[in-house]
This record gives sequence, C-alpha cells and structure tokens, in this order.
Amino acid sequence: MSNLFWLTDAQMARLEPFFPKSHGKPRVDDRRVLSGIIFVNRNGLRWCDAPKEYGPAKTLYNRWKRWGDKGIFARMMEGLASEAA
Repeated sequence: MSNLFWLTDAQMARLEPFFPKSHGKPRVDDRRVLSGIIFVNRNGLRWCDAPKEYGPAKTLYNRWKRWGDKGIFARMMEGLASEAA
C-alpha cells in the first residue's frame, strides 16, 4: 500500500474554481502537482526529496512559488474557509 497523498475527485472539484486560467502552453496534471506540493509541505521535505510519482521536483517548486506569489493558495484557503461558514 502506498503512503503517497492524492487529492480526490471531490477535492479537485472544490479547488478548480480557484485555479488561474492557463495561457499558452497547458499546465501539467494539476492533481499530480498539487498532491505533490501538499505531500512535501505536510512531511517537511525538501523539494528534491519529493517522490518521483509527483513529477519533477522543479515543477512542484515552480508551481508552489508562482501560485504562492500570485496569492492563489491564499485565495483557495479563504474560499474553502468561507464555504464552511
């Protein structure tokens, strides 16, 4: 049994409204990358120690950095928190 973390279809459906629109080249698999970002942060790993199943560590880091700088993750958390109210 794998101890990797994967977002479910229901979780992805709740997060997708917060994703930025893709311009030009399509993004790589959002589920794989976001699951990898969560796994790395949850376990306190370095990006280079991310399991290969999540894709290249550089892709995980770049998405985390780019979306973090744009406030996308903050909007996700605020949106999910307001849904619970």
